[in-house]
Amino acid sequence: MKNIEEKIFKHSILLPALFVLVLWLVTITESATGVNFHRLGVYPRTLYGLPGILLTPFIHSGFKHLIANSVPLVVMGAGIIYFYRSLSYRVFLIIWIASGICLWIGGRPSYHIGASGLVYGMAAFLFFSGAIRRDPRLAAISLIIVFLYGGMVWGVFPIWPTISWEGHLFGGIAGLACAIAYRHQGPQRKVYSWEFDEEEVDDAFYQENTSTTQPEQDIEYTSNS
Repeated sequence: MKNIEEKIFKHSILLPALFVLVLWLVTITESATGVNFHRLGVYPRTLYGLPGILLTPFIHSGFKHLIANSVPLVVMGAGIIYFYRSLSYRVFLIIWIASGICLWIGGRPSYHIGASGLVYGMAAFLFFSGAIRRDPRLAAISLIIVFLYGGMVWGVFPIWPTISWEGHLFGGIAGLACAIAYRHQGPQRKVYSWEFDEEEVDDAFYQENTSTTQPEQDIEYTSNS
């Protein structure tokens, strides 16, 4: 059992780390070649801005921007894969695509780049999912997210003009939507017998014993940081 948990933990760390490695390779390539990839970001309500829905997370304004996103991506990505194994990939892809589409529809007319939409989406999913499920372990994860990244909430307000607060906001909304939509899937809180009233226990006992068995730049851009 211990070996299985160790493998799951290593797997949970490995995939987010590989994703972040790709982001670093892209930024290093930009720096080494002098090529600017910012035009591949989301530019709202334009045809040439559509590819950015998929490409924006790979593009950053520089190493400072990338570093700010790297640690949260690994930490939160590992948390989702470890605690929500059956949901993790769906949740990640939904946050990625949904936040990108919403940003393309509702963002300011500027290039929006960076993986912060994913960071905000995963943070929102981990926080709200733990609160909704009322599982002690998952609730603890929610508290850790608040403790480590509670200051992120200011990023969803239009305070800094060079930061894509829209990307943060839409990422957070996508994460919240996933937490609500999948609240009955994945890990669930263990319900003890004393939490039922007498009639519910009798009904459960009756159903269990009567049921039949069924089969189973020079370019203007805003960064998502």
